[in-house]
Amino acid sequence: MITASQKPINEIIELVEPYKKLLILGCGTCVKTCFAGGEDEVAVLASALRLSFKKMARSIEIEELTIERQCENEFIQEASPGIARNDAVLSLACGAGVQAMAKRFAKEVVLPGLNTTFIGIQESPGIFTEECSGCGDCSLATFGGVCPVTRCAKKLLNGPCGGSQNGFCEIDPNTQCAWHLIIERLTTLGQLDNLKTYIPPKNWNTSLSGGPRKLIREDHII
Repeated sequence: MITASQKPINEIIELVEPYKKLLILGCGTCVKTCFAGGEDEVAVLASALRLSFKKMARSIEIEELTIERQCENEFIQEASPGIARNDAVLSLACGAGVQAMAKRFAKEVVLPGLNTTFIGIQESPGIFTEECSGCGDCSLATFGGVCPVTRCAKKLLNGPCGGSQNGFCEIDPNTQCAWHLIIERLTTLGQLDNLKTYIPPKNWNTSLSGGPRKLIREDHII
């Protein structure tokens, strides 16, 4: 899932200060799961902003709404009435959601309330780890399901650097060495011979380094 964290309240206040009527729009999928943009976060942020503007002796009307996903038109349309009633939208979605809203409502002000962080998983309640860089050329089969592009601090593709200690990265002793995990996993699977295959330098054209990407599924185009 895509993870995100809420922008500092002072930054949010600065973003919304020019507007008298504000819709705080939550997103009920990824950012809800990481406690950044669901119904609860919308409610807490709305209360914080009301209190802050009251202390500033400033008047502001704040409406609260959460839709299932801000990255799909099917759900975005549910926000249309609320957007029409307000001067600006503070989106508690990932960067993709904010841009999808801005495309759909081209004449409306759509502001980001979150900082998008990474594609990851929930390790345990409240703890999320980055697992995927969205590089566009997945090699997880070679590495036993552990991504060295994302999880190795040096992005090494042909074995460990030799600096790790006791299975932890030399750059951050709180981070497990990706190559330690890869070797353990391949050993368990009986696929350690995978490491005998030389992996050439990665072609980053399929990643964001090659420019904005597009996925086209012709079998689903109407």
